[in-house]
Amino acid sequence: MSGKTSVSEIFEIPAYYYFASGNDYSGSRGDFSYKIKNGSSLKCLTWHGKLCSMKAVIENEKDFEKTPEGFAEMIKWLESLINN
Repeated sequence: MSGKTSVSEIFEIPAYYYFASGNDYSGSRGDFSYKIKNGSSLKCLTWHGKLCSMKAVIENEKDFEKTPEGFAEMIKWLESLINN
């Protein structure tokens, strides 16, 4: 995401409007990987390793409201997982 602003101090995640437009997003930091799936809610999946989410063992999964507030809650939750 060079040249773009991330909403997280830890992960490179685009602003809420990216998700409001219906896009999914995935990324990683070191061995920690995550995917944000877009639907009626925002579903965040996390795992360790370089496998894609379809082949990895998902360690954490949580749904958040598809609102700016739910998005902010999801970012905090995701950041808390890497800090543990």
